Amino acid sequence: MPELPLASEFPPASREDWLGLVDKVLKGAPFERLRSKTYDSLTIEPIYRRAADAKPIAGRGAGAPWQILQRVDHPDPAAANAEALHDLENGASGLSLVFAGSVGAYGYGLDGSAAAIARALDGVHLDAGISVELDLSPQTKDVGARLAALVKQRVITPAATTIRFGFDPIGAMAVAGGSPLAWGELAQVFNSAVQEVSSQGFKGPFAAADGRVIHNAGGSEAQELAFALAAAVAYLRALEAAGIPLDVARGMIFFRLAADSDQFLTMAKFRALRKLWARLEEASGLAPEPVFISAETAWRMTTRRDPQVNMLRAAMAVVAAGLGGADAISVLPFTAALGLPDRFARRVARNTQLILLDESNLAKVADPAAGSGGIEDLTAKLCASAWSLFQEIERAGGAAAALEQNLIQKQVAAVRAEREQALKDGREALTGATIFPNPDEVPAAVLNASAVVLPTLPKTVSFDPLAPRRLAEPFE
Repeated sequence: MPELPLASEFPPASREDWLGLVDKVLKGAPFERLRSKTYDSLTIEPIYRRAADAKPIAGRGAGAPWQILQRVDHPDPAAANAEALHDLENGASGLSLVFAGSVGAYGYGLDGSAAAIARALDGVHLDAGISVELDLSPQTKDVGARLAALVKQRVITPAATTIRFGFDPIGAMAVAGGSPLAWGELAQVFNSAVQEVSSQGFKGPFAAADGRVIHNAGGSEAQELAFALAAAVAYLRALEAAGIPLDVARGMIFFRLAADSDQFLTMAKFRALRKLWARLEEASGLAPEPVFISAETAWRMTTRRDPQVNMLRAAMAVVAAGLGGADAISVLPFTAALGLPDRFARRVARNTQLILLDESNLAKVADPAAGSGGIEDLTAKLCASAWSLFQEIERAGGAAAALEQNLIQKQVAAVRAEREQALKDGREALTGATIFPNPDEVPAAVLNASAVVLPTLPKTVSFDPLAPRRLAEPFE
């Protein structure tokens, strides 16, 4: 490293020098008071040494931007199409097609009919490098096949498209609190859906291991990682049972994680997922390859009160996910908790990413956290905690069985209760909701659209649902 002219004028500072300065500030108070803990009981130190021999984690390449996804969730497919085209013309590089009842629908979404899909994607050139990611629900499970039929109707080569189909029956059953079919039968339906589109030449990936289920319900970072990993393993086993080689099956799976405003913890979480997946690949006899990770700014951190603060929280979440190596990011518009966002809110969501990519150049360095003592330590601790929880899920029989036993739900509920108590006590805060409420708040504009209510599917298998819940709800 070249000598820095200004730094050379100062004597080198040792760890002991720093600790001496800290001791003066503490004025005799114990050093331990500067330590903090996450909701996984992981200790965060106030000062770290540089991590020795740390190497960048293989993921999104240096200089490669992440995909800027914009939500397509208006129930009216014509209105959804107008917004999608506007977003693509103004900087978005991909679309997240959100269908009613899905994990990320939050009350809205397309209905999943062939007509709705065709209208929503009218004028969208699916073979022009635009990525499309599907967020499906049990009621819209046929969307993959219908989208494939639309591609064929437009005489587009399937391999020329970039579509992540997002089949996620385990995530869907977790949110719904049950399923019409037991996992053994549901796995066969999953395999049929994947093979129907993969056999036509689509590149995929096809299955989504979605950690948002846990995050939206109030769970911890390690719980989110463990659930996503367990879901991915369940899909890997299902695909292998259908005769698909493991080396091919792993490429059919991608991950979704929530990104929130805790910058360092979110960065560590995204980095930890790559290390955990690599460990699982090695355990399966495979040489690790980077997996695709999609991010969405966290639903649970959004507030109805003083919603403009959501812009700041979302910006921090994008910074964290981008620096943590996310391959695609979707920003929830700042008025999402109030209703269906208007064009201004969508523009802010889109431009948040554009500014961070094009002006702040956050994607220019691959894994910029590599070597950071604090981030490396937190990444390693998250890996260990998540792997332990993952093993517990596996001992219970896998993700579906652990849900049926309410094992995962009880763990998430305990963390959610602890988090909600911390907000009540003032140990944590949501600006605009629990602290600094704006008494002169002017209501933010949203579109005049009704929330979508879908018919409830019968449940052969029932358990406690992992329902999404915003942290600010008790204070609103």
